[in-house]
Order: sequence, then structure tokens, then C-alpha cells
Amino acid sequence: MVSGSGDPVAGARRLARGALVAAAAAVLFLLTGLGNGGMVILLSGLAGLVCSGAGIWWFLAHRGTLRVFGGLLAVGAPVAVLVLYVVGGLWLTALVALGLWGVALLCGRAALRRPVGERESTRTRGVRRPRPRRPVLIMNPKSGGGKVARYGLVERAEKLGARVVLLDPSAETDVTALARKAVAEGADLLGVAGGDGTQALVAAVAAEHDLPFLVVSAGTRNHFALDLGLDRTDPAGCLDALVDGEELRVDLGSVSGRPFVNTVSFGVYADVVQHPDYRDAKAGTALDLLPDLLQGGEGDRLDAIADGHRLPAQQALLVSNNPYAAPDPFAAAAARRPRLDGGELGVIAIRVDGAAQAAELAVRGTQAAGLNVLTAARVEVTGKAVGVGGGDAGSGSGSGSDGTSGRSGVGGLIPVAVDGEALILPTPVVCTLRPGALRVLVPRHRPGVIEPQPPMDWRRITRLAFHHPSPRSGT
Repeated sequence: MVSGSGDPVAGARRLARGALVAAAAAVLFLLTGLGNGGMVILLSGLAGLVCSGAGIWWFLAHRGTLRVFGGLLAVGAPVAVLVLYVVGGLWLTALVALGLWGVALLCGRAALRRPVGERESTRTRGVRRPRPRRPVLIMNPKSGGGKVARYGLVERAEKLGARVVLLDPSAETDVTALARKAVAEGADLLGVAGGDGTQALVAAVAAEHDLPFLVVSAGTRNHFALDLGLDRTDPAGCLDALVDGEELRVDLGSVSGRPFVNTVSFGVYADVVQHPDYRDAKAGTALDLLPDLLQGGEGDRLDAIADGHRLPAQQALLVSNNPYAAPDPFAAAAARRPRLDGGELGVIAIRVDGAAQAAELAVRGTQAAGLNVLTAARVEVTGKAVGVGGGDAGSGSGSGSDGTSGRSGVGGLIPVAVDGEALILPTPVVCTLRPGALRVLVPRHRPGVIEPQPPMDWRRITRLAFHHPSPRSGT
């Protein structure tokens, strides 16, 4: 973005200074333009966020009149703010301020992304391996609405020398047993054309025998394939790894002994996934169930511990095989994991007791008290806390219907969604990670590979702008 000298440190410093200048200009433009409505823009924008956040909460956590009102407020608040800007002649001021802030974010992220020292070694690098001689691929013909047949995956794989094991959609199949049988018969590579849940089961067998593993993106969503950089719209292209591939060492998650490649979800989402109608009507089923699960902030909660950090009375808990990107509109994608070999679990915990906390979450984002975003080597869900909303749930003072604390404690059963699959597991449920346990064979040319994005850190940008880094320290 910055031309001139080839010194990346100098280029990063110029970008950092540009970010600070643009950010200061955005703030000064609003504060000094009070006569042109600067303060009105700030206050009305903030009020719109607050009302929209509260409206979303009422829409999700309630039924009847309050749900209708919440939906109208969630949509109407930002529309009302826009109308105010246009009618009051403030739209140009708001547009300029927003543009300056956008420039500040773009320059700041670009400055942090410049290759200054340690940034050069953050991307996972593949290693060329000999072509597998006896690859075995397990394919689910129902996965992704029939992608196996639609993309001719069986014929394509067999043409490339692989043996295909086609699952019978009409019968329950032990996929792990099929993978072990293939290994016993001499397979030197295991692969799956199917959903993430099936991918994880076969990946565990491949890791156990230190065999390469091939991902074919024939599932509905295939988040694992996405984060590997594979093209989910071209499952047949994944098979190119058999003839022109490279190997990546990535981490493999474990939840109470069961493998996972993406996420383990507890709380509200896990409860929704258990419902038999969820597969056919995800959005409708969730909207129908959420009021009963949330109970206006008084629903069941979960207690968890992440590396000694207590997370009491959470409504939802997401544990991922490596953390997802930080929420940032200028990042490549918040719903992606830039790395799969970082050796850490990502943890996102949410606790919202009512409309006020929902509004805070809308305004403050990751800084809100109801949202915890962290990393850990071990996450333990110790039990369920029932009916603790509205009070100090963290202190365990909430009470159940019998006047007791409502905590089920250790030894109960809780719903868990593992890579989207609905399970019931006994507490405590423990999530860990096996760093570098899985050898994944991928095509050398992958269209979806993204560079790891650094978090937006204004203190680091300030240091970069005004301090001269030593050759050893990088930034």
C-alpha cells in the first residue's frame, strides 16, 4: 500500500502514523463540528446501537407482543438513525467521519500486517510428500445434498488410484471401524468426502496411525475444509492432492475422548441442535426454541473452567480447535481460523441476563462484560447451573424451583454439539488439543488460503508509529 523504499519497517511506520492521523481526524471532525451536528451523530448512533441490541434480545428471548416489539425495534432503530441523518442534513458529516475511521482501520491493520520480524513465520507451511500408493476414501452419498454424485467424486477418485468406500445411507455405519479396517488392509492414506463430524472420526484414526488425511469438501458447510484453504464449491478439486499435494501438520481436538476438527458447543446452541427438526429447518427451529431456553435471561446456565479461569453461569460456550479470527469488519473473515496449528483452544463464552446486557454487547463488542474471548490448553465444563439469571450468577446465589442453588454439579448429563453433531455427555466434559497430531494432505494450489490477521491493537500501532524498533525486537 505504501511505495517508495523497500524497508518494510519504514512502510509499517508510515501506515501506523496514517492510521493515527485518520483516527484523530475522525474524532476531531465530530467534536469540533458540533454546529454541524457532530454531537447529534455521536449520540444518535450510540442510541441506535443500544436500542437495536435490546430489540434483538427481546426478539430472541421472548414470545408474543414482546417478540414483535423487539423485532420492530431491532430493525427500526438503525433505520430511524439514518432518517435522522438525512432529514437533519447530517448525512455528509456522518459519511465523512465514517470514511476517516475506515481509513484509520485499514491503515492500522495494514501496518500490523507488514512483515516486520516474527510476522514472516506465522503462516502454516506445507511439505511435499510422495504420492500415496494405496489411498482409501470414505464417501457419504447423502452429505451436502448429494455432492458425491453431483460432482462425480467416486469416478474421479478411482481414476486417480484411490479405493472408495461408499456408505449406505439406509443403515447406521461405524465410520471409525471402516477406517480401522482400511488401515489393517494396508491403506497409506485415509480421506473423507462428507461432513465435519465424519471428517473428525476418520481423522482420529489417521492420527492414531500417523497416516496422511485427505479432506474432500462434500459436506453442507465443511468449516474444516474452509480453514484449510480448500474450495468448498469444487469438491473434486480437493482430490488433486492425490497427485499434486503437500502435507500440513495441524492440531486435533478431543472432547471427553471424542475427536473434533472444528468446534464443541455447549448451552443454548447445543440444546437447539438436539431437536429432531433442526436439520431440516435450522432457523425456524432455533427461533421456536430460544424463548424456552433463554427464559428472558433466567434459563439454564453452564459453569466452566478454562486453564484455571472460571466462567460461571454461561448461556453459551464455544470451544474451537484453534481460535477464530477476532470480530473486525476489515478482517478477512471473523468466522474463520487463520491457523490450525497454534496449539491452543479458542474459547468464546456468552452470558446475557437481559436487554441491558444485550445492549452493552452491541455497543462494546468483545469488551462487554457478558462476553469472554480467550485461549486455553484445557477447558472443563463442570456442570449446569439452573435458573441463575437475573442475580449474581457467578456467585451461585440463583435458586431452583425447590429453593436450592439449582446447580447439578459434577456427574450430570449435558447436551453437547461436536462439529455440529448432537451428543449427550456426562460432566465434567473436558476439551483438550493434540498439537500437530494430524497430517493433512492438501492440493498445493488452494484458493482460500488467508494470511493470519493480527488483532487490531492501537497501543501497538502507537508504538510502531513513534518508536524505532531494534533489529532483534521486530516491532
